[in-house]
Amino acid sequence: MALIVQKYGGTSMGNISRIKNVAKRVKSWHDNGHQVVVVVSAMSGETNRLIDLANQINKNPDPREYDQMVSTGEQVSISLLAMALQSIGVGARSFTGGQVAIKTDDTHNKARIKSIDDERIRKQLDAGNVVIVAGFQGIDEHGDITTLGRGGSDTTGVALAAALKADECQIYTDVDGVYTTDPRLTSKAKKLSRITFEEMLEMASLGSKVLQIRSVEFAGKYQVPLRVLSSFDEDIDGKFDEDFKNNVGTLITIDEGDSMEQPLISGIAFNRDEAKIVVRGVPDHPGIAAAILTPVGKANIEIDMILQNVASNGLTDFSFTVHRNDMDKTIEVLNNEVKEEIGAAEIFGDDKVVKISLVGVGMRSHAGVASTMFQTLAENNVNIQMISTSEIKISVLAQEQYLEKAVKKLHTAFGLDREDGESHVAGT
Repeated sequence: MALIVQKYGGTSMGNISRIKNVAKRVKSWHDNGHQVVVVVSAMSGETNRLIDLANQINKNPDPREYDQMVSTGEQVSISLLAMALQSIGVGARSFTGGQVAIKTDDTHNKARIKSIDDERIRKQLDAGNVVIVAGFQGIDEHGDITTLGRGGSDTTGVALAAALKADECQIYTDVDGVYTTDPRLTSKAKKLSRITFEEMLEMASLGSKVLQIRSVEFAGKYQVPLRVLSSFDEDIDGKFDEDFKNNVGTLITIDEGDSMEQPLISGIAFNRDEAKIVVRGVPDHPGIAAAILTPVGKANIEIDMILQNVASNGLTDFSFTVHRNDMDKTIEVLNNEVKEEIGAAEIFGDDKVVKISLVGVGMRSHAGVASTMFQTLAENNVNIQMISTSEIKISVLAQEQYLEKAVKKLHTAFGLDREDGESHVAGT
């Protein structure tokens, strides 16, 4: 018997029919003798509906009242799932985050979990019931409802798994695992049976939308085995055996496995939300980077890749990337607070760029990854504008029009093409 925490997102809980399907899946795990805790999101579109209601009254609503309201979407979901389980003969009890004592700080709209009291959950599990917990929410020291930020239900699931020392935390979504790249971009993408926390964290931060970044960080910190599965896969029957562990979904784990078997590259991620900012003709002297980037940081704009060109005649060009939505704001800040002060010749932006990244722990023990990447791109006339690296990642910035071509060619160059040529994305 295993203790399993399962999380179902808004798509999985999208309507009554899908909620009933979730109940059937949970029943199969319960009938196989497992203790099951289920974390659910609000029904698909419900959180956006609630946010829109708030915005119709106030574009900047009081954070406490905002949390009071948006947290109700999950309360509907947990009750409906409990009713669905009870209707098919499974004992079930639903709880809000506050009722199972998910204690957070008092930072409304983006609270962080401080502690979880698992006593109430364990009593229900010992009584043979399935426990259903509202994701995305907790309660602060004042007794006020707090929310964890968008995507916070993943974090709730992982946090409960850590507190309960669960055998596994299963994240059910609309895809059946983590792929070497987005299968909608290339049909040769291959589903990974296993990936490390480090690799998944890099891929999530670089544009992969499968898991919320905070949940991966949490799972890695507390070493919670995390598995991504499809809620639309009819073949998952609740048997937690070796065949299941080796073949179903994608397991995200701290274990890198046999280094001799470790692939050089695990996946290719990309991010279309980049914009490049160029500050041209600035003096090349110490402190120029700080003079440019400090006002941008104070404007709460996050900076990603940075490049300073080789100086010529005492002048240099300074480039960096921001989120595409922040491009105009960044240029405005630089024009108003920086350009005249440092004597820049020109400031402009380009939002037709994309970041493409190779990710893999195998890079640690293999040379030549960068050269293979750059040669492949050069052979296909893809110009590299910026480069950044880490121990297990290489990222380049290129024109957006070359995205599909670049990803496909890199996927082939690093031996990631799948043999059957099929795409396993749900709904495509």
